[in-house]
Order: sequence, then structure tokens, then C-alpha cells
Amino acid sequence: MNTPRTTLYRDKVNGKLLGVCAGIADYTGVNALWVRLGMIILTISLGWPILAYILAGFLLSKKPPHLYTSPEETQYWQGVRQSPKRTAREIRARMKDIDRRLAEVETFYVSANPRLSQEIENLR
Repeated sequence: MNTPRTTLYRDKVNGKLLGVCAGIADYTGVNALWVRLGMIILTISLGWPILAYILAGFLLSKKPPHLYTSPEETQYWQGVRQSPKRTAREIRARMKDIDRRLAEVETFYVSANPRLSQEIENLR
């Protein structure tokens, strides 16, 4: 089941003709220039990619104007599309780090800390 952020769209805003190459570039995280150059080389050598380009131009939906709120979000979703398992591992590692830091803070405040106790007493 695809969410709007993991679907391939035509990117008319950044596109030159139908926005297919810009959409592929946005989907994969590759620079649009390289996708366009690849498309030109494939079209010259094989011929049929231009038909696939035109077909994709008519079948793909337009990219919603406010799909991403920031460049960081764009980069995150490109990572999700490229390797969902790697993204899940990275998130898990971040959460473990946050959990470890939170446990350190909790240990500091819950343990017998004479300096902290003295400071609290001085405030009373």
C-alpha cells in the first residue's frame, strides 16, 4: 500500500517537458540532470525509451504541490524509497541512543545525588 510520499509522480514544477525525468529524480534522490542524460542516451541507443517516457507522462499523476515541508523531509522519504530496511535501522539506532541518554538523565535525577539535594534544600 503506497502512501502519497512513496509514490512516483510527474514533477511539472522542476520538469522540462512532461516532468517524468524530474519525477524519477525526486523519487530516487538522483540529480535530475543525470536522469535526463541517461534518458537521452537510452533513447539514442535503443529508441523505445521515448515511448515509455510519453506513456509515463500520461499515466503518472502530478506531484502534489505541498508534498514535502522541508528539504530534510524530502531527503528522508527518498531514503525510505531507496532502502526501507536501512531507514528502519537508522531510526531504531536513533531511538536507542535517545533511550540511552534518557536513562542516563533518569539515573542522575533518581539516584542519591548529594549536590543536587543540597541545591534543592538551598532553594527552599
